[in-house]
Amino acid sequence: MLTCDSLKLFDLQLFQPRHGYRYSLDALLLARFCPMLKPGGNIADLGAGCGIISLVLARINADANVVAVEKNPEMAALIERNIQHNALAERVSVQAEDVIDLRKNCSDSIFDLVVSNPPYRTPGSGRTSPKAGRDAARHETTAGLEDFLAAAKYLVKPSGRICIIQLPSRLTEFMALAARMKLSVLRLRMIHNNVESPATIFMAELAKGRRSAPVVEPPLLVREMNGEYTNEVWR
Repeated sequence: MLTCDSLKLFDLQLFQPRHGYRYSLDALLLARFCPMLKPGGNIADLGAGCGIISLVLARINADANVVAVEKNPEMAALIERNIQHNALAERVSVQAEDVIDLRKNCSDSIFDLVVSNPPYRTPGSGRTSPKAGRDAARHETTAGLEDFLAAAKYLVKPSGRICIIQLPSRLTEFMALAARMKLSVLRLRMIHNNVESPATIFMAELAKGRRSAPVVEPPLLVREMNGEYTNEVWR
């Protein structure tokens, strides 16, 4: 069973499972974190789910071409439905494939932006969900964080950018992987539920073939202390 949910800010309507994996605020924050592209840019979205990030980025970058990569056949079909429903078939396409297999069918260094909201947890960690489809989205299965970073590095142009979101508990692992792959972290931003809470997620922008210290941006606060969304999140 599906729901159809509106994102009026981006003039989008998205079908997604009523009880399975559903997109969250994380996806919208990551899409907004990505740099704007020059007209005609190419974007790859790794682990695209229902296509939320792909479609938002297609709206933000009006002339960009987007490839949504999703290994789950049912979710890949759902992305296609969302593309057609939002009249974006000319600029957004689906590649139903695991990120670990992308080298077989994709040329290297062809995307200006590679974005990913990958599974946050390693197998067996964290809580499991009784909802069908949610654990596959939350926990790594065939591809882990290293695989997502390796695929992103392979796909992105030397002048391009990689944007990713992950748990702070994996920041040390993330930084070590990036250094080993010769990916420079350009920007880092922590997301907090409110001004008094520890970071719950981080977002990072990377590039290959350069050396630079990361700019740690001011924290993004999701809610005021009264529970309302902050002005930045509303925007």
